Amino acid sequence: MATKHKVDVMQNHGLSDAALIESAKSTLLSEASALKKLADGIGPVFVEAVRTLENCKGHIVVSGMGKSGHIARKIAATLASTGTTALFVHPGEASHGDLGMITSDDVVLALSNSGETSELADIVEYTRRFSIPLIAITMRTESALGQAANIVITLPAEPEVGSLGMAPTTSTTMMLALGDALAIATLESKGFTKDDFRNFHPGGKLGKLLLRVSDLMHDEKSLPLVNDTDLMSHVLVVMTEKSFGCAGIVDNKGLLVGIITDGDLRRHMSPELLGKKASDIMTKNPMVTSPRILAAEALNKLNEKKRTNMFVVDEGKPVGLIHIHDLLRAGVV
Repeated sequence: MATKHKVDVMQNHGLSDAALIESAKSTLLSEASALKKLADGIGPVFVEAVRTLENCKGHIVVSGMGKSGHIARKIAATLASTGTTALFVHPGEASHGDLGMITSDDVVLALSNSGETSELADIVEYTRRFSIPLIAITMRTESALGQAANIVITLPAEPEVGSLGMAPTTSTTMMLALGDALAIATLESKGFTKDDFRNFHPGGKLGKLLLRVSDLMHDEKSLPLVNDTDLMSHVLVVMTEKSFGCAGIVDNKGLLVGIITDGDLRRHMSPELLGKKASDIMTKNPMVTSPRILAAEALNKLNEKKRTNMFVVDEGKPVGLIHIHDLLRAGVV
């Protein structure tokens, strides 16, 4: 009964559904407004920060305390996943030995809304002692962090949202978005490509979406290939050995000119079959793909044509074979 009474009291003093919706909208609109002001203030200081990150020979060391620390971890992860070597160093742990993780080739990116976070003092002092570039993200340029930093990206002086206005909300949203902006601008300036991105994301859905046919195809050594002048008796041997249910037919220049499938064999079944040439039985102009297209595109092509495999060609010559089972096993969808 006591539990039920507690629930009743909470319900009697809670907000109405309409008020909860209004609260959410107010929070989102307030933070969106702050992001708009942050974007309007982007200028030469941001460019200087990106150039510093871009030219870093070591690691981007990101640090912050409390909620800023959580954002710092995410920024470090985003930088690392987009081709900029980065790591998070906890300011408390830095004071107990982890300063050794920071080298003279590194750049330190420190986050503090007030700029007076005492736990950052040792990292800040360390960067000054060893002339390590320090980029600060703070709302107060005149703060201790702001005064010590080589580059200061100043957040708009926007209040935290909510009736209390105390919990880090708007400030951390701006820090997070600014971290994304730094990471994206840096990767674009460095010419980071989709292939580079896939190398950093070999697992998970993103990695699978960026797989190319060349990553999954069977190579030339495995291909069931015969010449267009070969007799069908030889073609059948090759098809049986390679177990793909087909044979690619090439001319005297090595160009793929046709394909023979199990279906073709059934359609041409007769006592004279084994004595015929491959060119007599083959289907001309077979469906092919490039080794450079995305595996997902190849899967769509196979599904559309209701085929199970197709040859991969480069400048007309067969360089591989992709089977639908290879694509499905790799998780391509």
